[in-house]
Amino acid sequence: MNTIQELREQLTKTIADLHGRRWCEGTGGNFSVVVQRDPLHLLMAPSGVNKGQVEPAQLVIVDEQQKVIQGQGRASAETTLHVEIITTLQCRAVLHTHSVESTVLSDHCAKQATIRLEGWEMLKGLKGIATHDTSIDIPIVSNNQNMRELSQSIRPYLNTNAPGILVAGHGLYTWGDSLAEAQRHVEILEFLFSTVLQKKLLQLSQ
Repeated sequence: MNTIQELREQLTKTIADLHGRRWCEGTGGNFSVVVQRDPLHLLMAPSGVNKGQVEPAQLVIVDEQQKVIQGQGRASAETTLHVEIITTLQCRAVLHTHSVESTVLSDHCAKQATIRLEGWEMLKGLKGIATHDTSIDIPIVSNNQNMRELSQSIRPYLNTNAPGILVAGHGLYTWGDSLAEAQRHVEILEFLFSTVLQKKLLQLSQ
């Protein structure tokens, strides 16, 4: 079991890594890791913090009702979605990123409500996939400023084999049984989104 300080350092490093890849510019994105399950406590970056400058001591502990129970700052409004994902899937970490690729693709493909990832070698980086000869569908839900309604809209898709959900024109939610697994899922999915986008652009240029 990791100590709180170890979790703070690990989550801070993860946020810095994602920011360095330009997947959470400025104050964009939100990230959580489970501290304890009963009652549920999440370690998160507070709302409004520049994700390229987060320090371990700035992270806050938030309960299931989005109340900050340790630390300074406000809980992200999107804590509701983190709680929904974690309680439904019993995963350990949730990462929400705002890359250009996931934002553009989720908006472009919003009407079909999914992006199919098929035949790519990098699919094997996702949990439970051992071959490139497969496909997964990443769901796309409509954006909504009402976080409870948005949380309800993702619920039906949390029993699929996809380790992520896109919010149209907004970004990506991914998760994992550990912080490292959640970060790996972000990296693999973002690679695949970039590949799909590049392929679409090549097809347009022909």
